[in-house]
Amino acid sequence: MSSSTFSLLLIFARLSAVLVAALVLIWALFFKSSFIHHSPNNFIYSVLHPLLMVIGFIILSGEAILVHRWMPGSRNMKKLVHLGMQGVALACGVFGIWTKFHGENGVLANFYSLHSWMGVFCVSLFGIEWVMGFLSFWHRGEVRRVRMKVLPWHVFLGLYTYGMAVATAETGLLEKLTFMQTKRNLPKRSSESIVVNGLGLGLAFLGGIVIFAAVSPKQGHYTTHPTKAI
Repeated sequence: MSSSTFSLLLIFARLSAVLVAALVLIWALFFKSSFIHHSPNNFIYSVLHPLLMVIGFIILSGEAILVHRWMPGSRNMKKLVHLGMQGVALACGVFGIWTKFHGENGVLANFYSLHSWMGVFCVSLFGIEWVMGFLSFWHRGEVRRVRMKVLPWHVFLGLYTYGMAVATAETGLLEKLTFMQTKRNLPKRSSESIVVNGLGLGLAFLGGIVIFAAVSPKQGHYTTHPTKAI
């Protein structure tokens, strides 16, 4: 892939990320009634959940995946930035799940749907992947031969977890929108429905661009660079 083509991909990825961030902010700030459930005391946690999971977890981890493809500097510097960004994304994911399980009805009150199960599994796998990446790629005492053996699994799990995070967000949006349309009589063509559907479409587009950019070979190379990045 030529540098100009990859630069175009990066532009589309950033524009998609800005669009997704804007839509989730609009949804959380301008449609507050949809996040008030049985008690107004849980409102702040309900609003924080989509913000942390979409902006803090998906968008930030997607940007971290592409660090090695665009960031100048030494390889160790790139790895440090990648590790730091993924660490912040992991913290956002953990706190995002905590806000959902922080309700007055107890920890298991919201742990019943496919979305919740996928979310816990995805963040747990992300945490394992982060620790594996730290031990295998950042630790200076690791033998190079061991790193090369772990490398394909690190790459696969990194992209798999990112794709799963996007899929989990999509199930959450579908679950939320279905609930509002059936239980709260939200019109299917209302402005909020359009915002939520647009957010879901934007996430699908963003996820596709990030994964495509990550697996695309550099110009003049036949192997994919993300094996050094994720």
